[in-house]
Amino acid sequence: MAKLITAAIRAKLEKNYQRTEEGYQKIGVEEGEENDVVLKLFGGSACTWLITEIEPDNDTLWGLCDLGMGCCEFGTVSLRELETTRFPPFGLGVERDRWFKGGSVKSFRDYYEEHQSLNGC
Repeated sequence: MAKLITAAIRAKLEKNYQRTEEGYQKIGVEEGEENDVVLKLFGGSACTWLITEIEPDNDTLWGLCDLGMGCCEFGTVSLRELETTRFPPFGLGVERDRWFKGGSVKSFRDYYEEHQSLNGC
């Protein structure tokens, strides 16, 4: 299984986190809204995580989370949990979309509103 986060992706996620922290101090921006989605993770039949940043603890990821239950929200997810999660019936893990091009959080929220899922984005 490929690593969920490469060094190049991690650098982008860390840069986004820096920008968010500076934004909080200067103008009180909402978390992640100004950052683009850098990473798409998926697993099971319906779970999708669109990640914008990683905190300095190297575990807490921020992004749009769709667990396939009719609700998509911006929040956090643990990288360690994603790395150890296995989906029945075959025990497959979470994977990184290697061909994902990224985009704005707003564009993916709009996609979700239209399709009621982040699968296929």
